[in-house]
This record gives sequence, C-alpha cells and structure tokens, in this order.
Amino acid sequence: MVRGNAAPTAVLSHKMPETVTSANPGTSQEAEIRAALAKHSIVLVGMMGAGKSTIGRRLSARLGLPFLDADAEIEAAAGMSIADIFESRGEPDFRDGEARVIARLLDSGPAVLATGGGAFMRRETRDRIRDKAVSIWLKVDAEIIMRRVKRRSDRPLLQTADPEATVARLISEREPVYQEADLTVLSRDVPHERIVEECLEALHGLLCAGGAKRAQHGAGMAP
Repeated sequence: MVRGNAAPTAVLSHKMPETVTSANPGTSQEAEIRAALAKHSIVLVGMMGAGKSTIGRRLSARLGLPFLDADAEIEAAAGMSIADIFESRGEPDFRDGEARVIARLLDSGPAVLATGGGAFMRRETRDRIRDKAVSIWLKVDAEIIMRRVKRRSDRPLLQTADPEATVARLISEREPVYQEADLTVLSRDVPHERIVEECLEALHGLLCAGGAKRAQHGAGMAP
C-alpha cells in the first residue's frame, strides 16, 4: 500500500558502502527511476522495526545503487553500539553525530539510505533530505513493532518499564513529522519483495509519471 504525501517534502566514518550484486537496474521501471534520480538518493525513514534496513538492501539491489545504513556508519565510526553511545554520551550527543553522518552520506552520491527512527525528527536533516533525496516513510503499526523488536536489547529508547507505552508515545510524536516524507509505504507482515515492489511503484509514480508530480518534490530534484 502506497501513497504520495501532501508535503513535498558527531562522527565521520570511512567505512565503504555496501555494494550490490548487479551494476544495472533490471527492468525498464527500475532504469527509469535510476535515471530520474540522477545524483539524488532514496532515504527510508520511520520507526524502529519498520524494516528500513531489510527493505533498503533489497531496494538498492533492484536499482543498482549502494546501500547505506546510518546507524551502522555511526557504530563503525564510534567503535561502539548505538546503545553504548546513548549510555555513555546521551541522546543529544548521539543526535548531533547522527545529523552529521547523514549529511555526509547524502553528499556521497546516489544511494539507498536507511536512517534511525529519530533522525527525521530533526528539521536540519529533513531539509537536507528534501534537497538531496526522495524520502519514503515505511509506516508500521505498534503491534508489529513490538513483535519485531521485543526480543532485542539494542533499542535504547525501549529500555523502559513499559516498552509498549513508549512505542505508542513515540508513534504519536513522530508520525506527524514522518508525514512530511515524499512517499508512504505500509510496512506489514508480507514478503519483503512485495514491500520493495510497492516502493518501486511509488518512486516511479513520483519521479517518472509527469513533471507535475516531480515538481512537488521541490527544488532539490532536477525537472
């Protein structure tokens, strides 16, 4: 399920981006998307457990683009996990570093970039993404989030007495901002390739189905 949204929307790492098995998009739809992107990236945003990394890897392979994971870049540069960064440096310091890493990754050329759940909440980051990328919000229900992440200990924001209440609060706070993404795709318990296909269909509709739709993305995309 996809829709176009109403609005158009502290660390550097030298880690090489993940590469894909095919250098070229495999279908005419994928080739058209790649050509329309030119030097711009695709950025996946949304809550933890939405599948941004899983879908991002598959989407990058279909489009013949590198895959980048902002959290993995931060961890590699810092030499510690996201949870350890939160514990030792605090969330504000982490968010500052996250914004710098994302800015650098967006400057590195076209790619598919998966971001952390809180990254899009920062206005500076949203503005950069709008200028340099097409954003896709992978929207996911609280029940699915809990099912996917409840056994994991690497989610510092869920280390609370009531993780379900925390997820509900985060969804309430973040979804109005996620809605600023260019496109929305519903993440749900279906085969991953189905979500990837819906992302491709949405991207093709936005970028390749006429100048009016493309213009909604703003000045960052070439006409």
